[in-house]
Amino acid sequence: MLRLLPRSPAAALAVLLGSALLPAAAAPPGTLSREPQAEDRAKPDTAKPDTARPEAARPKPPASLEELFARLRETEDDAEAKGISKLIERRLDRSGSATADLLTERAGQAMASRDFPLAVELMDRVLTLEPGWSEGWSRRASVFWHLSDKAAAIADLQRALVLEPRHYEAWATLGRVYLSLDDKVRALSAFRRAAALYPRMDKVQSSIERLAPEVDGRDL
Repeated sequence: MLRLLPRSPAAALAVLLGSALLPAAAAPPGTLSREPQAEDRAKPDTAKPDTARPEAARPKPPASLEELFARLRETEDDAEAKGISKLIERRLDRSGSATADLLTERAGQAMASRDFPLAVELMDRVLTLEPGWSEGWSRRASVFWHLSDKAAAIADLQRALVLEPRHYEAWATLGRVYLSLDDKVRALSAFRRAAALYPRMDKVQSSIERLAPEVDGRDL
């Protein structure tokens, strides 16, 4: 039978020192959180979405009214000119008041049914609400034109052009009213103002070509 001999104090101390130098056993999983390693710290944080947006991918703001008028003057393509003119007219059609827009729509319906007195009354209300709306004055001028009240039509068109001097449709209508009064000098001047703003406008150039030989040389 093997007998265990008692160790001396010096031998016991050596055993304790030797066990302290042995590597510690790995901790069971989940019992301790390990320190992040260098390679972990170097990895990018993919959990955060990349909110940066390339400049080219951002939507462009709509063209200003000034830019549209400039493009309308410069384009040499009839189809493009018509497209630009529609964009301009949409801007000019905005009264800034939902009530005024509704009354204007009803005035248009009255015009379509040839109820011109009702259309005038409705446009009177519109202009009371929005006296600074150029298109409103131009539309009421059209109603006066259909009522053969040419003086009132001219007054409304002039008011529209004070508010928006680039209103080429108002200039063209003013030219037609002057022409109906046989005032060829003023008619030609108005047509030329319309053509300067919208060179490819339907029928304006033909009106200028017809009137110019008769009027040129007179004082405008």
